[in-house]
Amino acid sequence: MGNKQIERRNTRIYAILLAAVVLAAGFVPMGAAGASVAESGDGKRVSIVFTHDMHSRFDPERFVTPDGSISERGGFARMKTVIDGVKGRYPDTFVLDAGDFSMGTPYQTIFSTEAAELRMMGLLGFDAVALGNHEFDYRAQGLTDMFHAAMGSGDTLPYVMLANVDWDATMADADLAGDARYLKAAMEVYGVVEDYAIIEKGGVKAAVFGIMGKEADSYAPESGLIFEDPIEAARRVVAQIRVGSDADIIIALSHSGLDDIPDRSECERLAAAVPEIDLIVSGHSHTRLEQPIVVGDTVIVASGEYTHDIGHIVLGRNGGRFAVESYELLPVSANLPKDSEVEAAIMGFRALVDERYLSKFGYSFDEVIAYSPFSFTPIEIFGNVQGEEPLGNLIADSYVDAVRKAEGADYRQVDVAIAPNGVIRASFAEGPITVADAFNVSSLGIGPDKVPGYPLVEVYLTGKELKTIAEVDISVSTLMSAARLYMSGLTYTYNQNRLFLNRVTDVRIMQQDGSTAELDNNALYRVVGGLYSCQMLGTVEAQSFGLLKVTPKDANGAAIVDFEEHIIYDGDMELKEWAALAGYLGSFGQVDGVALMPDYYNQLHGRKVEDTSRTPTAILKRPNHIFFLLLAAGAVLAAIVILVVKLIKRFRRCRKAKREAEA
Repeated sequence: MGNKQIERRNTRIYAILLAAVVLAAGFVPMGAAGASVAESGDGKRVSIVFTHDMHSRFDPERFVTPDGSISERGGFARMKTVIDGVKGRYPDTFVLDAGDFSMGTPYQTIFSTEAAELRMMGLLGFDAVALGNHEFDYRAQGLTDMFHAAMGSGDTLPYVMLANVDWDATMADADLAGDARYLKAAMEVYGVVEDYAIIEKGGVKAAVFGIMGKEADSYAPESGLIFEDPIEAARRVVAQIRVGSDADIIIALSHSGLDDIPDRSECERLAAAVPEIDLIVSGHSHTRLEQPIVVGDTVIVASGEYTHDIGHIVLGRNGGRFAVESYELLPVSANLPKDSEVEAAIMGFRALVDERYLSKFGYSFDEVIAYSPFSFTPIEIFGNVQGEEPLGNLIADSYVDAVRKAEGADYRQVDVAIAPNGVIRASFAEGPITVADAFNVSSLGIGPDKVPGYPLVEVYLTGKELKTIAEVDISVSTLMSAARLYMSGLTYTYNQNRLFLNRVTDVRIMQQDGSTAELDNNALYRVVGGLYSCQMLGTVEAQSFGLLKVTPKDANGAAIVDFEEHIIYDGDMELKEWAALAGYLGSFGQVDGVALMPDYYNQLHGRKVEDTSRTPTAILKRPNHIFFLLLAAGAVLAAIVILVVKLIKRFRRCRKAKREAEA
């Protein structure tokens, strides 16, 4: 799962890209007037278009503009127009991507069989792309099949790059070696670049390599590969470049990410540790940089997520290292024309998605399943602030509804449903909601049935553990927003002024009739969530250094070992997260033949209630075991301080008495 978008600045730089449009409008993008890829003084100039975290966003997305109107942005057909516009001004432009080009829309469902994303990137003119963690979502076998499909297509394809796979360690692992051997063979057939490639344009030789960061690696637990430390790998590759090539510029496509805190920013650490890199295109964190970050002589760039913008940088060299001549983020906006060839290719892939995937669920790509008279929180800021989110409530409620329908007469009450922020990938703008829109919201993963989409699973937690889950939501998510939780069936009050891990009070179960009841600490409650989400519940203890503990159990109270054994089925099919949401949307009351989103989801429901009081009662009421642990630790620390002070005073008295005796 990737991370949420980080914005360092808020103001966009708007530009129109097609040369003909630019001339007609009498407008020249900042820093671009009269430039070309050619000699610059006694050095060289290089133009680079860059993207990352596109997540299969072939189509434009509807969104709410700052003035409250609904518009479109992104999409590959308009991206082609943008790229062609840049090449009209800079004919020898390099086009590069830093990974996570797949997984996020229904087009991902033909990732393994058609290599749709890679083939579309070839059509757009990409020269090189890195592999991100989401390219491994369908595991080693899925990526293996994708490479074979790409090679069999006969299409023009970009370089694919990944320099830090530790093949020796991977092959030495008996559990990994089997699938990894097939993946390595497929990567060799495709020509995946394990070290670097020299790409030459307009007299400029660029040495380009790809890196998977540590966090990205941790987000790809099913990759079936062991990765070398990214900084050590980059040092090794750069040393090879400097000895074995006459490259003018060294470019890293780093799927590692940036952070507002530089010490936690993997790409900034990479730049500091390997200063010979001239340019780092940063993916993974969905960061949108209004201006590049410069660490020493290394320039770091990022254009943001989902094809909303395309980055363009021009670097010039005059006797020394490359420096920024111009930098712009080019919006892929609704006023740009769509490239007809790209649009035709998209329509062909869309037909395959309908035929091979959505038809299994009784749906089609553009089918309208509901209409919303209001917009939900945009995905760029969704979950950035603690509190309730109507979209999160909607998704969690959809799980309960889907299980009730799937189990029919055998339905067993779902007490709580959980939807983590980290798996919610899109939002709904005012207007019609299609099947594709619903899929985009819950697009991650694949089940053991090898059908894309995480299935829902059931686990049982005690009342005490449900209280712990609420504390994870409130306390832990302040450090890791992906852990922010939206729940159906649970209500709780929290106070951010209280001690860390002791901020939640008054956790209650919500009854079917709207009333609430106390949780029984020892009783088991049925909890439903996505496969990945429920697996993560079992990691709470490790993530909290043993302070918090949650053990997902079966209905008999035995700890779950294999979560796949607890998947919920709708007939003989896994009940997928996205299908649960789509079915729930279609169940609302209809107006003019279309289900209408109820106003209930345009408001808050009291599932999370913030108490801002600083009174002693509010701060100290209902303390949990963490409070007493911290209190005990504080008491021990205070006792140690008092003891040390007494010993120091005693020592001084003794020394003084000794001096007096000697005198």
